[in-house]
Amino acid sequence: MTTETTAAARAFRGTHTEGRTPEELRELISHMGAELELAPAETIIEWAFATFGERFCITSSMGDSVLAHLASSVAPGINVVFLDTGYHFPETIGTRDAVEAVLDVNLITIQAPLSVAEQDAQYGKDLYRTDPDLCCKLRKVQPLADSLAGYDAWASGLRRAETQNRAIAPVIGWDARKGKVKISPIARWSDEQVERYIADNGVLVNPLVYDGYPSIGCWPCTRRVAPGDDPRSGRWAGTNKTECGIHS
Repeated sequence: MTTETTAAARAFRGTHTEGRTPEELRELISHMGAELELAPAETIIEWAFATFGERFCITSSMGDSVLAHLASSVAPGINVVFLDTGYHFPETIGTRDAVEAVLDVNLITIQAPLSVAEQDAQYGKDLYRTDPDLCCKLRKVQPLADSLAGYDAWASGLRRAETQNRAIAPVIGWDARKGKVKISPIARWSDEQVERYIADNGVLVNPLVYDGYPSIGCWPCTRRVAPGDDPRSGRWAGTNKTECGIHS
């Protein structure tokens, strides 16, 4: 982190436990977004933690633990938010438990207000079939938004190489829907960089990745992908849906 970056972070830091207004947060992005665009992922996380303190967290879907591993190395004890939709593969829950046991993070599991059974009773059985957008909203999008209420900034493992919709995702941007700073420390990483980091650091990976599931969501909406196919083609296969709504 450069001296100028550190000084700017200190200028905006204030009290970690006190939230900033949206105007203050957007001003912060205007100061730091361009400077950190080409910074290493560790530097980006270090800046975010220095700037926001307890009002910064990372999220993980537990396809792998790359972002959690990076964050724990520069900000031990950082909050890692995991969204339990009630429809996860057992391997995903196992990866979450392994991350909590192995890494120096504070893992926070959040759930939708309605259980799967309650959702079935209210909206009809298997809402993921009849209205997948509403199912994602109820089980993923809204619960995550609610859980981030106490934060000024959040980070995800979103990468530009994943989908066309993510190709221009900024490293540091403004999440207007949530009213938060959105940070994507590994946005610029290629698939090869991710694989190299995993191999070099012995990073925990969801075992489904090695069983034909390069992109892992809820079990009813995730299928194996044939070698050479788009890694995300197994998500909501047979529909026009490509995103759950968290990043769109």
